[in-house]
Amino acid sequence: MSGEVVELGSDVTDLKPGDKVISISFPTGGGLAEYAVAPASLTVARPPEVSAAEGASLPTAASTALQQLKAAGVSSFDGSGGSNGPRNVLVTAASGGVGHYAVQLAKLAGLHVTATCGARNLGFVRGLGADEVLDYKTPEGARLQSPSGRKYDAVMHCAPATPWSVFAPVLADEAPVVDVTPGIAAAAKSFLQKVTLAKQRLVPLLLIPRKEEMEWLADMTRQGKLKTVVDSRYPLSRAQEAWAKSIGGHATGKIVVEMGGEE
Repeated sequence: MSGEVVELGSDVTDLKPGDKVISISFPTGGGLAEYAVAPASLTVARPPEVSAAEGASLPTAASTALQQLKAAGVSSFDGSGGSNGPRNVLVTAASGGVGHYAVQLAKLAGLHVTATCGARNLGFVRGLGADEVLDYKTPEGARLQSPSGRKYDAVMHCAPATPWSVFAPVLADEAPVVDVTPGIAAAAKSFLQKVTLAKQRLVPLLLIPRKEEMEWLADMTRQGKLKTVVDSRYPLSRAQEAWAKSIGGHATGKIVVEMGGEE
């Protein structure tokens, strides 16, 4: 969420009323209200160059994408590609809230990115920087098969559950599949791979927000190196419609609920 500080706890010394901030009430949520209580440990200043809508989108979706890439072994986002991390990565559901950040962050890391999305968003995902884009409804897209024949050193899986049998043929020897939507089957598969010491592995990701990452993402947005694409905006009175659209799984970028007021 993104907003303005109106009141502070007695131990908070690095903020003041009137400050524009970005925050997340983890793990309980609590952003769909005119007033919300947020922990100071997960609240950062919103730069003037970053809009309220952009700021509200960063703590969950962009943080998830960043942690996905880190879990896959990416340690630098300076464009160098990283000598010890992945070079060729796949981002599934690349036009969605998490996926559109994952593509951009992977390119900031200097990686070769193959991405999947629906046919209507092929151009959009290319515009984010993806090197190769697959329509997930085509035979090649369903197989997650890179047009250039590359094997993936890592997968940022932002789509619904996909059988491991689909991933295995397109993975390099020691590639992780970092899954942001893990279910019981994914957890069981991950555990089995650990006990059998499998080199290719499924990595369920559970977001743990970190203040320093939120600050870095806000700064990347301030510099214009990371952009938030807003699919649609809803007033608080229509928040239920926003949730329904989000659950439908076909948003391009982020869905934002606005309280009214300044950007």
